[in-house]
Amino acid sequence: MDNSELRHAGVDGHLVGRRLYESQLGPASAADPGVEFDGAAMMAAFGEALAGATGRQDARARIGALALRATTVPEGERRAIIRSRIRESDWPARKLVVTAVDTADGSFHALDAASGVPLVDAVAASCAVPGVWPPITVDGHRYMDGGMRSTTNADLAAGHDRVLVLAPMTGPAGSPLGPGLDEELEILRRHGDVHVVRADEAATRAFGTNPLDPATREPSARAGRQQADAELAPLRAFWG
Repeated sequence: MDNSELRHAGVDGHLVGRRLYESQLGPASAADPGVEFDGAAMMAAFGEALAGATGRQDARARIGALALRATTVPEGERRAIIRSRIRESDWPARKLVVTAVDTADGSFHALDAASGVPLVDAVAASCAVPGVWPPITVDGHRYMDGGMRSTTNADLAAGHDRVLVLAPMTGPAGSPLGPGLDEELEILRRHGDVHVVRADEAATRAFGTNPLDPATREPSARAGRQQADAELAPLRAFWG
């Protein structure tokens, strides 16, 4: 790629980013319903399910069993919502890894274009919050949110010289389900430099108590855009 192509890619990336940001500022679509989300009730249910777990994978399998028992919207309806959001049926040319957990045995899966899993299915599975959205069926297996292993899964980037971690939510330390961010950063720093961007106080407030409510989309986008101004100089120094 020559310099003119690089400049063109940069301009295109800026325009795409601006359009994506602006798309978050309008009202939520009626086809994108919110859900009731009680974080305390979810943690209580998780705690009960995890009692007696013998390890991280077993712990995830127990959460998987909870996900399978939950009453949710049908899989087809959830797939349609995800399809309307991403508007793409093919994996991008650049490498993209989407994480999911098999509800049956708690195994962790990093899905990409080579996995053979359709992009919409991979994204829907990765967004399948247990107890809220239905696990997604792929080749006879039902998958749930990859965040059940780690909120960030940042350690998948191990081996790269420089890694930028964007972590709006970092998850609890000492999770019985998988590595926390601090553990992942320790792994990443064995191989190279790491820069982490966490949501600041204003952004965290904008998320509200129900991060699954589409009404939080606009305030969260505005708070993130405001935080980006403060993050720009450190990011330039890191990549430079």
